[in-house]
Amino acid sequence: MQKTRIRPSVCTLDCPDSCAVLIFQDEKGRLSLKGDGNHPFTSGFTCRKSRGFLERLQHPDRIKVPLLRRGKEWQPISWDEALDLCAEKIQEYRTEPLSILHFHGEGAKGALKQVSKLFFSSLGATRVRGSLCDAAGFVACVMDFGSRENHDIMDLLNAKSIVNWGRDLPRSSVHTSALVSRARKNGTRVLTISPGGDGSGSFSDEWVRIRPGVDRFLAAAVIRLLWEQKGVSRNVLEKTIHHDGFRRLIFSESAEDLLRRCHVDGRSARTILEYYGDFTPTATIIGTGLQRYAYGGENVRFINALALLSGNIGLSGGGVYFHMHSLRNLNLHWARAPGGYAIRTFLMPTIGRDILQAADPPIRMIWVDGSNFLNQAPHSSEVVSAFETIDFKVVVDAFMTDTAMRADLVLPCALAFEQEDVESSYMHDYVQHVKKALDPPGEARTDHWIVRELGRRLEPSVHIPDVESCLRQSIEAPFLPVTLEELRRQGFVKAVRPSVAYEGMVFDHPDGKYRFPTALHEEEEAPPGFPYRFLTLIRGDAMHSQIPEEKQVIPPVVWVAPDHPGLVHLNLAKNVRLVSPLGSMTVQVEVMEGLHPEVILYRRGDWMKRGGGANRLIQSGLTDMGRGAPFYQQYVRLENSPEGKDAPGDRS
Repeated sequence: MQKTRIRPSVCTLDCPDSCAVLIFQDEKGRLSLKGDGNHPFTSGFTCRKSRGFLERLQHPDRIKVPLLRRGKEWQPISWDEALDLCAEKIQEYRTEPLSILHFHGEGAKGALKQVSKLFFSSLGATRVRGSLCDAAGFVACVMDFGSRENHDIMDLLNAKSIVNWGRDLPRSSVHTSALVSRARKNGTRVLTISPGGDGSGSFSDEWVRIRPGVDRFLAAAVIRLLWEQKGVSRNVLEKTIHHDGFRRLIFSESAEDLLRRCHVDGRSARTILEYYGDFTPTATIIGTGLQRYAYGGENVRFINALALLSGNIGLSGGGVYFHMHSLRNLNLHWARAPGGYAIRTFLMPTIGRDILQAADPPIRMIWVDGSNFLNQAPHSSEVVSAFETIDFKVVVDAFMTDTAMRADLVLPCALAFEQEDVESSYMHDYVQHVKKALDPPGEARTDHWIVRELGRRLEPSVHIPDVESCLRQSIEAPFLPVTLEELRRQGFVKAVRPSVAYEGMVFDHPDGKYRFPTALHEEEEAPPGFPYRFLTLIRGDAMHSQIPEEKQVIPPVVWVAPDHPGLVHLNLAKNVRLVSPLGSMTVQVEVMEGLHPEVILYRRGDWMKRGGGANRLIQSGLTDMGRGAPFYQQYVRLENSPEGKDAPGDRS
């Protein structure tokens, strides 16, 4: 069938690749998508997530008009009615602005997505900090290097070897996986270290399976072997401070004892040592999963130290790759209200507890955008209870998610490809103009339009700059040699940044020196009755909880190793439930080769109202640094349900 090209755009999902795309529509209005071959990095291909997202744009369940709850029913109302109601409530609560909570998530990227932060910080509202994603690893790198910088991602092609420490390459970044494949064809050796369950096997020459959560001990063991067998260059040590204390920490235990914690043998440790000591320059890719533990930041810091001490920092072909800040190449000073940071902030990983304990003043209104946080935050049942204590709840979304269904007012928003913006990747250095390729359906509106119209209704009003001003100011950065007119015409520009991070091992601390971790904390034992580590890993076909309801597999599937000890006690022909100290849910159990036997693997993102939502089984808490969520610290068990019964709490 003849296809008509609409125009190019950019995928703004919460993904590091930020793919340039072309959107097509046939004569029946059906959409299709492919990568834009004109982009110098994303190079004409994209992943299943962006292609599948097209289904959401035209999905019959999409919310197209404002909806107001009337008892148990939803009543469509006009935008004037919706915004007047919001303005009335804000006027009432702004006498105590801290009683208003703004929960902003990063469900979509782009400069204009930050506009609600300006609006609510101008009011003096309570805001959220911390992260449900990568904060522990991000802060770990800042503590070590003084900042969070990566080599240009294309420098992977200059590596003699690559150590992929925990990254699920095909599910997390198709373009990183393509670069790794290209490097292998050129002779680069690739080692993957993980508990299994990822798709990186086909991208690797060798694989070391590790017990989940203990990556710091494996890195420490290899560092000890490096110091003993190959030595550490004096030139490297001169670029650090307190290296003698770090050496004493490393040598306080034998390599054998360190490896025993990891369930890794000496031969595998020597293989890792070869990659760092013999096949240099070695690039290290760090996955976000290994920093989602109680000592997740420490995991990252010891891996960084191994890369540094082996001489693989500050040179082409080396370096450590972790997520960078997604907005680092944009100038978003316009999105900061006068007066700076909020007086009161709550933490995303403990948001339910924070709301329930807030007393001075209590939260009376909440505004949620860019997040399905009742589904995505740990201890979901506590978060739901906290949410329901709030007098007036507004959710900006396009679907009736676990969060939206509990709101008082749902405002329909434009999605990716339906609005102009500028966007910056957290993997590569291209800043892109996001062209509006499609009109939002019905009465759906952009986040910018919603808060700007709302600001006009307040007394005194809250001024929000127009779209043109926001976009123009966003690219007024010293490393972006482009005007808005040029960016619109070209589609993209590469930020002017060094291709090698910390070249010559000059770091971004005031003294230019590297910092070592000062402690190596023990991993807590599994609690009695819950012996298995619960890993809620990413999907390959959807971003976070942006999954069409009809595509959610119910009961959800969990995977275990063939030698998983719990299998001998299960009858898989009967109902099986997944149990934590917080509750239980019915699941299907399948076997996956290569998994560590202590792991129960779950693909996250499905919804509680459909019988999924594994975060209700995960206790809230904080990582050792960065105020992140230690999702993978949770322990669980599998058991058969009583005959003819589902597990309690299967529905929310």
